[in-house]
Amino acid sequence: MAETNRPLANRILYGLLFGVIAGLITLAVGHYSPSSLVFMRKVATNVFDPFGQVFLRLLFFVVIPLVFASLAAGVAQLGRLDRLGPLAGRTFALFFLNMAIAVGLGLLMMNVLRPGDHLDPAAKTMLMQEFGGAAQKHVATSAATPSVDLAGLVEMFMPKNLFGAVVGHTNGTIGDVLPLILFALLVGIVGTQLPEAKRQQLLGALDLVAELMTGIVQIALKLAPYAVPLMIYSVIVKIGLNILIALGVFALGCLAVMFFHLFGTMSLWLRLWTNRKPLDFFRDIRGVLITAFSTSSSNATLPAALECSKNTLGLKPSVAGFVLPLGTTMNMSGTALYEGCVVLFVAQVFGVDLTIAQQLTLLFLSVLSAVAVAGIPGGSLPLIAGLLVTFGIPPEGIGIVLGVDRILDMARSMTNVGSDLVTTVVVDAQERKVDATSA
Repeated sequence: MAETNRPLANRILYGLLFGVIAGLITLAVGHYSPSSLVFMRKVATNVFDPFGQVFLRLLFFVVIPLVFASLAAGVAQLGRLDRLGPLAGRTFALFFLNMAIAVGLGLLMMNVLRPGDHLDPAAKTMLMQEFGGAAQKHVATSAATPSVDLAGLVEMFMPKNLFGAVVGHTNGTIGDVLPLILFALLVGIVGTQLPEAKRQQLLGALDLVAELMTGIVQIALKLAPYAVPLMIYSVIVKIGLNILIALGVFALGCLAVMFFHLFGTMSLWLRLWTNRKPLDFFRDIRGVLITAFSTSSSNATLPAALECSKNTLGLKPSVAGFVLPLGTTMNMSGTALYEGCVVLFVAQVFGVDLTIAQQLTLLFLSVLSAVAVAGIPGGSLPLIAGLLVTFGIPPEGIGIVLGVDRILDMARSMTNVGSDLVTTVVVDAQERKVDATSA
């Protein structure tokens, strides 16, 4: 997988650079020849934007089925919930704590830096008129979102018409994702109670749907080296240099928080709950981190992580064999952090203010949706689009961050895998203490 994805990553980054340079040249020429800038803006609107929409719509296609299949399968694969025991309880508690801390750090960074505010009001107004003309409509409908009280939460998560809410009312919008997440969790929980043969049939069907949707995402990513430069070029020639400043602050802020969580928060975990020295630990797993960074894939890194946990870290095989495979699917701290940051950044760009209560809801949903992300490059993009819809933000706004998504994808994959290994070490230490006490 690494050999397949590395050329794609390079092409996307080169495409981003080409689009930025072409956009800057166009702005420079337009300074002396305004008519040429007007012409290129028309070309961008009528030619480049539709091609970019093909890429985005392919991602939007898979939002609903991918969220449902991935999340339901992730729960159903656990087997009978009453047989998981203390090991599973510790593992899932650490998973949730890890991701919640990561998202909290990311949202804190976004509220402090506010990279979306680096756009002037005129640029924001122009952005809100772009991306399919959906911005104003989504901002208006966000006011009709149920309040975040008990009755509002029931309405958001449990509408009277599940399929009507999930499907959406028009062909220009994505349906509500919140009730879909709850429904997927219920299907997965009930699936754990089925006889083993039927549970395997359910898992096979869900895995097939997830695999098909992942295949569509891979098709979309093949268009990325062409769509990304066209979209970033279009945004630059229409908005100007402000968008590059905002995007740069956003990307640097995300990278800083990811590295802080991996080497800061996780070092604190090692100090609190194990006898390992953080510096020695990260030196031992540096090969796994490099693999995760270069492949942008938690799944591709799993064999290396398992080998390192058993042979280098000396963990119990039963613990490593349980925690790491689940962590590859469920313990996605870097992804959850990134999802929260993207939603808040795009909201700032479009002038959509999220209250503290909404940001707490975003934290919870980022953790839940990160669990449903496929452990492949770009796997979080469809789910981020779903989160944007949930908070009344134009899902097309995801196109703003696609140019820097690849390098951030590499960083969040490394954060995911590093957090998986730290969690495994912590669970292993706790299991050894229990064994020593009972001996």
